[in-house]
Formats: sequence, C-alpha cells, structure tokens
Amino acid sequence: MTAFDHDVVVIGSGFGGSVAALRLSAKGYRVHVYEAGRRFADTDFAKTSWNVRRYLWAPAIGCFGVQRIHRLPHVMILAGAGVGGGSLNYANTLYEPGPAFFADPQWAALGDWHDELAPHYATAKRMLGVVEQYPHSGPVERIMEGAANDLGVGDTFRRAPVGVFFGAPGETVPDPFFGGDGPDRTGCTLCGNCMVGCRVGAKNTLAKNYLALAERLGATIEPLRTVVEVRPRAGGGYEVTTVRSGAWLARDRRTVSAEQVVFAAGTWGTQQLLHRMKDSGALPALPDALGRLTRTNSEALDGAVAVAVPEELELARGVAITTSFHVDERTHVENVRYGPGSNLMGMLATGLVPGDRSLLARLGSLVGGMLRHPVTALRLGSLRRWSERGIIALVMQTADNSLTLSLRRRFGRRVLTSAQGEGDPNPSHLPGAHLAAQAIAARVASASGVHAEARGSWPEVFGIPLTAHFLGGAVVSGSPDQGVVDRYHRVWGYPGLHVVDGAAVPANPGVNPSLTITAMAERAVSLWPRRSGADERPTQEELLARH
Repeated sequence: MTAFDHDVVVIGSGFGGSVAALRLSAKGYRVHVYEAGRRFADTDFAKTSWNVRRYLWAPAIGCFGVQRIHRLPHVMILAGAGVGGGSLNYANTLYEPGPAFFADPQWAALGDWHDELAPHYATAKRMLGVVEQYPHSGPVERIMEGAANDLGVGDTFRRAPVGVFFGAPGETVPDPFFGGDGPDRTGCTLCGNCMVGCRVGAKNTLAKNYLALAERLGATIEPLRTVVEVRPRAGGGYEVTTVRSGAWLARDRRTVSAEQVVFAAGTWGTQQLLHRMKDSGALPALPDALGRLTRTNSEALDGAVAVAVPEELELARGVAITTSFHVDERTHVENVRYGPGSNLMGMLATGLVPGDRSLLARLGSLVGGMLRHPVTALRLGSLRRWSERGIIALVMQTADNSLTLSLRRRFGRRVLTSAQGEGDPNPSHLPGAHLAAQAIAARVASASGVHAEARGSWPEVFGIPLTAHFLGGAVVSGSPDQGVVDRYHRVWGYPGLHVVDGAAVPANPGVNPSLTITAMAERAVSLWPRRSGADERPTQEELLARH
C-alpha cells in the first residue's frame, strides 16, 4: 500500500470542513485540516469592529480577523476566516429552506432531497445546538412584527432559530451539549456582537462542537496555512501544497500527500483554488461547468437608521438575528444587529436610491437628497452609535438567478471575475428589500419618536449588491456537463477529490445557508466507507450509465 502523510486532507474548517473532520475521524481516517485563518480563543476576538486588525481579514497588511470582504464585478461578498470558518462571524441563524430549494431542476432528478436530507438536518441542528425560536423579546422584535403587519404579511412573522447557548447570562458551566465532551460554555449576555466574534463563549461556533470533538478523535488542524496547489500524485492520491497565510517573503512552502482531499474553503476559496488548478494544468480534467450556477442567495442588505434614539430603546441588545418575515412568497427579510460600538460596517451604508434607474440617476437622487436636507443627511450618515440607531434588513430570495465565474488576467495575476449566468440576471437591487426597509424605518421612527429613514449601501448605488451567502459554482449534478460534483460530492473525473461546502449548493435557498451546508456535508460523509472498508457508493461510471 502506498504510504501517505494523511488519509484525508481537508481544506478549510467551516461548516463543510468541520463536519468532514469529525465524521471521517470517527470512521478511522487520519485527517489533517488546513485553515487559512488563525485560531481564536474567545477573548481573542475584537471587542468591537473598530479593532480592525482582529476584525478584518487582510493578512498581507497584518489583519488576521474573522471578516473577509471580496469583490466581483456583479457582487460584493462578506465571508469568514479562522478556525471555525464562517461560524466565527455568522449570525447564528439556522433556518431550513422551503420546498423550492429541494425541487430545483439542477438536482431534483437525482433524488428526493427533502426526504434524503431530513435526518441530516436533524443531526446538524443537534450538533449546532439550535434553539428553534429566539427566546427573548424587545423593541427590535416588536418593530419587525409591526413592519410585517404594516405590509400585510404578519402571518409570516416568526422568531429565528439560532445556535446560541442561553444559559444564565455570563455564567460558565461544563459542556451542556455533548455529555461533557465539549468545551465549557457561558450563557449569552445579549451583547449583540455575534458577527464580530463572541467573546462571551455563548455562540455555538464550530470550534465549540464539530472541531472540538474532531480533535479529541485525533484530527489535526493547522491554522494560518493557505493551500495553493492540489495535484495528482504519481502512484495515486494527491499532493497538497501550502504557504504561510499572508506572507510576502519567507512563504514557507510545504507539500504533503493524502489519499483523498476535501475542498471546504468556502465558496470563494474553493472556486478560486479549483479554477487555478484547472488553469495551471494541475487538475486539467476538472469539468468545464466549474463556475457556473454561482449564487448570491439573490441577496440585498438594506435597513433603517434614525438620527438618534433613546438609549433605553436598546436596538443593539440581543443576538445578531432574531426575527424574520416574507414580503412575498420568495422574498425573506431578517433583522440584523451589531453590538454597541461596532459601527465599522456603517461605512457601507448610505441613502436608499431607486435601483431601476441609471447610475447617473441614482447618484443624482442621492446627492439631491443630501442637498435638500443636509443636516438630516449628516446625522443619518454619522457613524456615532450607528449600531444603536437602526436595524439592518437582510433580504434573501429563492429566485433562480446566477453568475458564472472564471479567471481573468489583472495586473499580471489570474483572478476571479463574474458574468451574468443561467436563469434571470443576478439582481442589482430588490424592490422587496426597499419595501421592507421603508416599513421598518416607519416603525423605528414611531418607536424612537425621532426621524428615521430607509437606508441602502454604497455598493448598491453602483449596481453591486452585497451578499453574506456566496454559494455554488461547483454544484451537485448528474453529469460533468451539468456541474462539478456527483450526488456523493465527488469531483467528476477525480473521485478522490470532494467538494463539501457552499460551493456544492445548487440553488438559492432563500434563507441563511449554514444549516443546509452542514446537512449536505453530514449526508456526503455519512456515505463514505470506514477506513479500509468496502465502498458501497456507485462509481462515477455507473452513475453516468444510469443518467
């Protein structure tokens, strides 16, 4: 038997990679995880988003935080970094998608996905400690319910399912989830800084469940290592090459061997690596479908901000997302908050502009509003107590739209770019988002007794939506002409390679996708054989013959 350094190398430690690390370790595999970001103790997270070096991810300039920001021609992307991936800075929100997701034509013919994934959603909920309804109520929750009623959709209002330990606030207790096998936990204090990084220890990040348990079973995690190449190895298996994250010099290039490799670097990281490996010739047989059906969850980030609010209104108190409603059958709206002092993301906010007009008209509308009411514009645009003066509206859709990603040369480097893809064009604005933001603004004004307005974002002014849920591009499919991985998440043509993260998600779920990524990963690795056991999955040749 050929000797390998590891049985399985997992690239990334987010919702897909962490599942792979735990479940494959439990099946006897020697698992090694590479994570580009750093490892965080609870007290290592930034106190507020203004602590840029601990909050933002830009390692080339010394920022090793949890918040990645990427830019494509058609979308700006918010993602996560660190051991635990997106769970470190996500909003703890764990919805299951509706029927449209499971019936999407991209994969509907491959199985009854609702029934097949149901037990794995249940496992994912148990592992992530889902509380089915946020248990607290305050002004924001009442404002959201009132906005839903004002829009005539009050029957769709609900409390969000969240992955948070609601023990006695600030009190640390032995692991309450896994019979003492997990780390100690501390009760949520409702500080609101979930997306900056939970310094309390209440947030059910992957470091508190899947990864902690995986390391107990022998999985190894190597942080601050960026994978730059994966290529077949003479005699079988693969070589995986890494460098020190963010290094300009002394990159410390290393190569290890593994029988199998799991790509779980998040949609951006996985797509970028696969595109480069296809382009460089390291993995030349990757399907030409790579990059197609890249999704943004048809998403927008708008909101409402008041010129000032009474401190007792406490709009920033609570976990990051607590409620939601549907503007229409495919448009889902959630409230989002940052805690007091975390005002950095307010730099992206500006006035709401008519998205169906030209860029010149949008800029004219924005400037005109500022000139007509300069004092109000200055007060609304101030970053002072920004997180305490308003509510962000995260809007998601199940609409069938997509981008196609590819590589282009820029400043001597090959970088990802985007074009409109299959289905409808990826939207640059969502009318439903504007309706929701205006309804929320009216309720904020009523609750605070001061002037409040609906707000948009600077990227949206320039026709570039924001998304926190970048998906697809290496999707599940019935053949290599239609996607990148088979129904078992094996890469077509390279069955020893696997994509087990958001890049494999084939459709817009219209809700936060973390639970779905986890459930899809649970299903995929549940079908692996035990180490040295018989593989009962059909070969790719057998799948193609059936298809």
